[in-house]
Amino acid sequence: MINYHNKRFRVLKNSPNGETSTTTIFTYQQKDTILSCTYSDDAIKTGHLLGIVNEQGIINMSYHQINNKGELVYGTCTSTPEILANGKIRLYESWQWTSGDRSKGTSVLEEL
Repeated sequence: MINYHNKRFRVLKNSPNGETSTTTIFTYQQKDTILSCTYSDDAIKTGHLLGIVNEQGIINMSYHQINNKGELVYGTCTSTPEILANGKIRLYESWQWTSGDRSKGTSVLEEL
């Protein structure tokens, strides 16, 4: 199982309907199979996610954040890891807003 504890990730790309950007930094904590994370950037005042990591390192999570418009928005996400040649982790994410327009998107994150 992949352990994400104390790992930091940056967004490489995101769908246009997402709020994270290449300036977003995610800081992961993991205990057993439970994963939590905080994140922020210029457009997101604060964000949190909570998820479960399976034996393949896939994370099923929920997230919520407060953006610079003062809106509380939230959604769900599945994040699938790839171990790169340098040993770092790249995450391929498929997400959906469960607030607002309920649209779907994809993101790619890479370990710093």
